[in-house]
Amino acid sequence: MSNTNSSESVRITGFKVQDIRFPTSEAQHGSDAMNSSPDYSCAYVTLETNQPGLRGTGLAFTIGRGNEICCAALHAIAHHVTNRTLASITDDFAAFSRSITADDQIRWLGPEKGVVHLAAAAIINAVWDLHAKDCGMPLWRLLASMSPDEIVNCIDFSYITDALTPEEALHMLQTMEPGKKEREQILVENGFPAYTTSVGWLGYTDEQVVQLCEDAISAGWNHMKMKVGRSLEDDMRRAALIRESIGSDRLLMMDANQIWGIDEAIEQMSHLAAFNPFWIEEPTSPDDILGYGRIADAVRPIRVAAGEHCHNRIIFKQLMQLGAIDICQIDACRVAGVNENLAILLLARKFDIPVCPHAGGVGLCEQVQHLSMFDFIAVGGSMENRMIEYVEHLHEHFIDPVRIERGRYIAPSMPGFSIEMKAESLLAYEFPGGPVWHRRVS
Repeated sequence: MSNTNSSESVRITGFKVQDIRFPTSEAQHGSDAMNSSPDYSCAYVTLETNQPGLRGTGLAFTIGRGNEICCAALHAIAHHVTNRTLASITDDFAAFSRSITADDQIRWLGPEKGVVHLAAAAIINAVWDLHAKDCGMPLWRLLASMSPDEIVNCIDFSYITDALTPEEALHMLQTMEPGKKEREQILVENGFPAYTTSVGWLGYTDEQVVQLCEDAISAGWNHMKMKVGRSLEDDMRRAALIRESIGSDRLLMMDANQIWGIDEAIEQMSHLAAFNPFWIEEPTSPDDILGYGRIADAVRPIRVAAGEHCHNRIIFKQLMQLGAIDICQIDACRVAGVNENLAILLLARKFDIPVCPHAGGVGLCEQVQHLSMFDFIAVGGSMENRMIEYVEHLHEHFIDPVRIERGRYIAPSMPGFSIEMKAESLLAYEFPGGPVWHRRVS
C-alpha cells in the first residue's frame, strides 16, 4: 500500500462532529411504507491531521430525529483514533476495527449493532478516506491494489469462521488475482450497472411516477425499483402503471421496507408476482432470519433481497447459511465500515450470492460504488445480476459526487472515499443553527 506522504508522519490530531440534516420530507423524497416522512441526515465526522489540507471524513446516515444520538456516539468513540499515526492503524487494520467495536463499555450498548455500530462505521470509513487520500487513489483502486494477505488482515473473523475462515478468504482472493488488471480496465471503460429507486417513492402521485419512469427510460435506465406495502390495492395499481410504462423487458424490483409479517409477505407477493418483480426487498423484519427463509422458499422464483438493516457480518452469515436471501445488499454505513463489508463481500462470494448494495440517503451512493467496484475486480469478478442502487437526491452537496451515464456508475478518479461534503453545504444544513433550519424554525 504505497502512499504519497509517509503514513508514519501523518498523525490524526483531532476530530469534529456535525449534525447535518436535509428537509427531504417536504417533497416526500424517500417516502416508503415504513418511513413516511424522512429528513435525510447524517452524523458527519472529520478527522484532522498534522498535514495541511489532509483530512478524512465519514458519516452515519439517519433519517432525521435521533441524528444527535449518532453524534453523541461519535464523540464517545473518537478517542480511539486521536493522537495516532495513520500507519499505526493501517499496519493492523483488523485490530483497529476491533478496538472500536470491542470497546467493552461501548459494546454493551450494542453489541455490534445500532447507534454505536453506525458511529463505528463513520469513524472507520473516515480513516479509509484519509488513507486513500494519503495514497493518492480512489478507495476502490486502493483496495484493488492491496494483496490478498493485506485484505485478509483487515478483517475481523470473529463469529464467522464456521462459515468462512481466514484461509478460505485468502484462497478466494488469490484465485482472483489473475485478470484483475483486465477487470479494472473493463470497469473504467464501461462503468458499473445501476438501478434507480427515484421513480417509485410512495409519496409520489401516479402522474409523477409515470413521468419519472418515462424520464428514466430516456436517460438510459433499464432497472427500476418501486416501494410497496402501503396497501395491496395501491401497490397493484402503481405496479401496473410502472410495468406499463417501462415494458416487459426492463427489470422491476419491489421494496417493502420491513412492513409485512411472514404470512402477509407471502400472501402479498402471490398477487404482486403478476408484475414479474426481479426481487422483493426487506419483506419483513431484518432480524427474522427464519422468517426470511420461509418467505424465500415460498416466493421463488422471485428473489429475496436484504441487508441494508442487517446489523453485522453475523446476521449476514446466518441469512446466507440458511439460503434465506438471494441478493446481498450491503450498506456502507450500517455495519462497521469498509472492514466489516470486506468480510460480507467474501461471505457472499463463498455462498455465490450477488451483491447489490443499498444506496441513496446522504452519501451512500458515493460510498458503496467503491465497494462494488472492488468486489468486481478482486472478489466476485462478475457484473452479472450485480447492480448498485441509485437515488438522485443530494449529490450536489459532495465534492466528488457520483457520475451516472446511461444507467451505470462511472468509476471515480479523485483520491478518497467520495464522502467529503462541500463546506457551504455543511454550513447551510447544520442542525439546528444552519440557515436552512433556522428559517424553518423561525
